[in-house]
Amino acid sequence: MDREPAFFPDPTLGMVGLDSGGRITAWGGAASAILGYDAEAVLGRPAGELLASDADRPAVVAAARRCRMGESVREALAVRHHDGGPVELLVRSWPVATGARDVHWHLCFAEMAKVRRWDTDRAVIEGLFAQAPIGLAVLDTRLCFVRVNDALERIHGIPRKESLGRRISALFPGPETDLMEARQRRVLETGKPLTTEHRASVTAAGEGHRGWSITSFRLVDPRGTILGVASAVVDVTERNRARDRLMLLDEAARRIGTTLDVTRTAAELADVAVPRLADYIAVDLLRGIALGEESGPGPVGGGAVLRRAAICSLLKEAPEASYPVGELITFHQATPQARAMADGRSVLLPTLEDSEEWLAQDPHRAGKMIAAGIHSVMVIPLRARDVTLGVAHFYRWQRPEPFEDDDITVAEELVARAAVCVDNARRYTRERHTAITLQQSLLRTTTPENSAATTVCRHLPAIGPTGVGGDWFDVIPLSGARLGLIVGDVPGRGIHAVANAARLGTAVRALAQQDASPDELLTQLDDIVTQAAEEAEHHPEAPTAGIGTTCLYAIYDPVSRRCALAGAAHLPPVLVKPSGAPHLLDLRAGPPLGLGGMPFETTDVDVPEGSTLALYTNGLLHGEGRHHDIDAALRTLCRTLTHSGNNLEQVCDTALDALLPSRAPHDDAVLLLARTHALGPDRVATWDLPPDPAIVGQARSLTSTQLAAWDLEELAFTTELIVSELVTNAIRYGRAPIQLRLIRATTLVCEVSDASSTSPHMRQAADTDENGRGLFMIAQMADRWGTRHSLTGKTIWAECGALSSTAARRPGRRDLRPFRRAR
Repeated sequence: MDREPAFFPDPTLGMVGLDSGGRITAWGGAASAILGYDAEAVLGRPAGELLASDADRPAVVAAARRCRMGESVREALAVRHHDGGPVELLVRSWPVATGARDVHWHLCFAEMAKVRRWDTDRAVIEGLFAQAPIGLAVLDTRLCFVRVNDALERIHGIPRKESLGRRISALFPGPETDLMEARQRRVLETGKPLTTEHRASVTAAGEGHRGWSITSFRLVDPRGTILGVASAVVDVTERNRARDRLMLLDEAARRIGTTLDVTRTAAELADVAVPRLADYIAVDLLRGIALGEESGPGPVGGGAVLRRAAICSLLKEAPEASYPVGELITFHQATPQARAMADGRSVLLPTLEDSEEWLAQDPHRAGKMIAAGIHSVMVIPLRARDVTLGVAHFYRWQRPEPFEDDDITVAEELVARAAVCVDNARRYTRERHTAITLQQSLLRTTTPENSAATTVCRHLPAIGPTGVGGDWFDVIPLSGARLGLIVGDVPGRGIHAVANAARLGTAVRALAQQDASPDELLTQLDDIVTQAAEEAEHHPEAPTAGIGTTCLYAIYDPVSRRCALAGAAHLPPVLVKPSGAPHLLDLRAGPPLGLGGMPFETTDVDVPEGSTLALYTNGLLHGEGRHHDIDAALRTLCRTLTHSGNNLEQVCDTALDALLPSRAPHDDAVLLLARTHALGPDRVATWDLPPDPAIVGQARSLTSTQLAAWDLEELAFTTELIVSELVTNAIRYGRAPIQLRLIRATTLVCEVSDASSTSPHMRQAADTDENGRGLFMIAQMADRWGTRHSLTGKTIWAECGALSSTAARRPGRRDLRPFRRAR
């Protein structure tokens, strides 16, 4: 009997037995499933009746003849299905002797399509093991190798004969292989495929940092018997490197250039590149770049001086660094750094074997590199907008593989991104320095000394990518010992905002000198902004001319102890009375400047002596971030103003510590504090005069007596002359009532008021004129003089002599500046 094993690997085969006459004697296996006949329908029938056509009969007869001769036969036949359609089968038959020279046949058959699929599967499997570049392994249920292809043999470096029959943990003992074997056992037990990645720093072939993707799945035969585990090992080193490069570039896009600080941007480049690309990196920038200075276009020649901007290393404190951060460096022309900056192209040194000339020029750096074990270097120039800004150099000493072309491509992308950010930061730094310089030169940065109030101010320019803002303040001495206070905020950033703030500040000072009330001043300032905006419409590139500016103007009178305020959409001031109770003044705020709409209105409030008036811009309340609770900031401001000491400088600093602890506001911040003083009866003398020319002599006498009481006799002659002229003019050209007032402040002020609104005008009198020289004489003898109007008339005033603050505040003690009789 032929004992050759079945040629079908699938147990679901059709099984048929035939007697010597060709009749069906047995019907089993998958025969019914394949052909659709039950056993009862075919048993005893000739097998030839199942043929689809008579064309296959000669082949059947020939096969029967060979079977009688004891041969095993394999034939392709077309058989009729129970439903009438043909089914192509591959039939295998072999004879079975019965003992009486009678021969029966045993047949196995399967559908030809399935057989072809089996053949294809076998060819694929054989091809994979013989030709595929991926590693393939078959392990039995003990997880021992039973089959290994050539690719896997090259990967693990052990001959096939030595690995067959052994477990992976026996070939490569260690915790990593134990974990890999545990994963394969889990696949064997659960039947769930598993894909993992394995990395090796050094392979059996001596290659460094390789990565493989290992996919394991359980092997089960058609009967459901578990045969073992198969694993496919794919080298994913290049894929991982490409992925790592993309991830590195993505991280660089997020981390480089987060600020507009040159050195911080250089540090961000170094932090991103280590350790994912290099073991150590240094970034050197041309001297002056960090200060915003311009660098010439094109490459940089030899002898350029650079400053080390950033270093980063795998080791703490970067012992392999030749120079610390902040050190000035000059590279010899033989160095790759100098070559990269001179040529504008990257330099790749996979090994240092050909770098003797370079290292010989700098023994200090060479010693550091040799001590660290550095073996590969690449140098990339930092260039942006055709300008060379510096150089970045990358080193490897821990990773065994040298830099290659793909690495330099990634490094160039990183450095190019950082170079643009560095150049942006440099441009921002330059504009910021320019804006701050303009701000310091055009805007007031200190408060003048005066007798009406002690003033302290803090002006903090914005720290951030948007640049310096247009906040400004001013303290303006006014006639009658009064004091003007203003804070304002111009929209926009940069030089244009600073210029607009300076322009408006100049306009405010000019309008204030005309003794305009707060509402009148804001109305005129609004007209100036509107007119400038109309002129800017003809110049599309011009900035917004201050439209939307907010400001607050206050005038404090130390004699009446009242303060008049008006605002243009500005935050209300805080008034802290001597009792310590702070409150926000309720002002009738007008619209921002340049927008028109509602008129401006003045609010008058009583301000006791020793009160503190706080004016500020919104940058103080916005804090150091974009999203800040303004109400909470106002409460903090009121609290710090209330509980601070008597020193106004300390009060100001305490408020800033609470609201801007790092002094880095998102927007310009101004805080102006004024602690009010009062000029009492001992500092002010007032007389009501009748409109009689004879009273002029009495006015001179009253003045002389008062100056003697104040110990200011040295000013008597000039002051009497000024008083005489002012009273004479009031009697001649004005209307009753007439009042004379002397004020001892930082200057000696003479004021004559009357009910007429007509303003006097100084003119040049002819030699033969008997009149017209009074105001001319006053202008020659007084430091300043002018006219201010009120609802009841006008006041002509003159400052007769400047006193020091000590003399002004301490009656009876004289400290006079030499009197100027002519300008």
